[in-house]
Amino acid sequence: MITTEGVTGPIAPTAGADAAHRPIPPVIITGGLWQQWQRVNREASIPLGIGKLDEAGNFDDLRLAAGDRLDAEYHGPVYMDSDVYKMLESVGFELANGDDATLRSFVAEAVALIARAQRDDGYLNSYYQVVAPDQRYAKLENSHELYTAGHLIQAAVALARAGDDQLLPVARRLADHLVQVFLTERKPRLDGHPEAETALVELYRLTETTAYLDLARRLVEDRGQGLVGHSPVGSAYFQDALPVRAMPILTGHAVRAMYLEAGIVDVALETGDRSLLDCSIARWEDMVATKTAITGGHGARQLKEAFGEGYELPSDQAYNETCAAVASIHWSWRLLLATGEARFADLIERTLYNVFAASVSLDGLEFFKGNPLQRRHDHEQVIGDPRYRGGWFWSACCPPNVTRLMASLGHYVATGDAETLYLQQYADSELTAGLAGGELGLRIRTDLPWQGEVMITIDRAPEAESGIALRLPSWSEQTALSVNGDPVPVEPDARGYLTLRRHWQAGDTIRFDLDLTPRMITPHPKIDAVRGSAAFERGPLVYCFEQADQEAAADLERFRLAADPAITARPVDDHPGIGRTTLLELDAVELGAVPATGLPYYSSPPALTERPVKATAIPYFQWANRDRAPMRVWLPAG
Repeated sequence: MITTEGVTGPIAPTAGADAAHRPIPPVIITGGLWQQWQRVNREASIPLGIGKLDEAGNFDDLRLAAGDRLDAEYHGPVYMDSDVYKMLESVGFELANGDDATLRSFVAEAVALIARAQRDDGYLNSYYQVVAPDQRYAKLENSHELYTAGHLIQAAVALARAGDDQLLPVARRLADHLVQVFLTERKPRLDGHPEAETALVELYRLTETTAYLDLARRLVEDRGQGLVGHSPVGSAYFQDALPVRAMPILTGHAVRAMYLEAGIVDVALETGDRSLLDCSIARWEDMVATKTAITGGHGARQLKEAFGEGYELPSDQAYNETCAAVASIHWSWRLLLATGEARFADLIERTLYNVFAASVSLDGLEFFKGNPLQRRHDHEQVIGDPRYRGGWFWSACCPPNVTRLMASLGHYVATGDAETLYLQQYADSELTAGLAGGELGLRIRTDLPWQGEVMITIDRAPEAESGIALRLPSWSEQTALSVNGDPVPVEPDARGYLTLRRHWQAGDTIRFDLDLTPRMITPHPKIDAVRGSAAFERGPLVYCFEQADQEAAADLERFRLAADPAITARPVDDHPGIGRTTLLELDAVELGAVPATGLPYYSSPPALTERPVKATAIPYFQWANRDRAPMRVWLPAG
């Protein structure tokens, strides 16, 4: 069995877990786009988030709960504390990447405040301690009490794995309190926002306290019995209409649904309950096939941040919440560990490079809550418009979710089993896997997503024969592979990997050339919103068209693709307002303008002039960094 000792990421299954793969202990990101993302996160996003905790009132709410202040009122939604905990978790992952005295000072001050705010019985929630002390666990459909507790527990685990356990006693007292109320006393309620399930399982993994796993299992098993409570939006919105094994598809709030699924898989891994795993896989398959945007986004409806019906995947009204992208990655990663199947890493890659990466500005200082696929010229005049980034939000769940995932990116690079190291994502990095035959250490050098070459150098090899398995990305149609310069057949196994097994020697090299030929993508015929349209991809990147990149006086909102458009990829070292990128240039036509008079419907289509234009696209993750002008991913086809 591969050792997970030293894992500093969010998930570390126990030795007895029923996992096909296990995460690799610290993977160091050493260069490329991933390192750039992590540098911006460390230097800009995390300091911004820490500063906002004072500015937005999060710390003041905890000071009120602690009795440190009596001259203020509670600020924000009921889950304000969770932003503090997600920032602490972000810092825990960042400290595992490298020590930082300023971050350690923040941890010490925040933990001291949290400890003062905690009640003697372990309860901790500033809103209910300050505003409604007589309503503890009385309104769980929307109170977020267990949700908030889960984020505190995850922060404590992340910090402990980074060598700082000062929050752990607070987390254990809170977890023990939850065990007493919801397991021993069996309070017949469930939180409307799942999150505590994964946290309790991870605390079990860290502490070996089985009561935490038992409570997580109870929270999963009791779903579908109406224990969340009454709500006008219905029990399906809270994933409480059916027991988890009977739920055929995901419904309701997208983030809640996928956080629950991550908890279901965690419980399945640690209990060996295959029925829980199988039902979660079935829902993942349906979600991918019928509810996933081309960018990997989830949650088609802005209203209630919810999944829509099958194939309800609009462009302009797509919500695709940033937190849903994080939840999707968390769920898919657990399914990958459970099954060892590359398809879960494929979705992680699509989600990470597109909807997730687009959720934060290139300077790390502004964030999207929703991530649409189209923005029109008059979007800023529309009430409730989510199509521009903000520095923070009244409900600020998304920014600290971005920082915690960015800080832990190395966790998602590789997995292993007893004899094989599996490379799941290709980023400049260094890692060492403890296999049964000894340690296998290697370096990955690549310029993905800009160039397709991946070079792997073996630095340390076990004495016994061992395997290195390369995920074959679903987008790479023409792939070349060689070892020490000798070509190797590209023959992926049933799980999606190219496995090289031999007695490795220090200095051995593997070259993996991935196909970055641009691709024109058409939608499933049931996706009414974009039927007759096309989008474009290159490697793992989805592309979009911004008004700023089109020729002068051209109107992007009147573009249509030319028949059989020629597509050219053009690398640019410093594109204005964006920096390094690869543009796609293709043939299109600009339709003549139609007067905005009368109804916009016709018994005979108006005759439109057509002017040939060159349409220019940028990677979707780089959009909205220059202006608030129109953008679209899908273009009508000729």
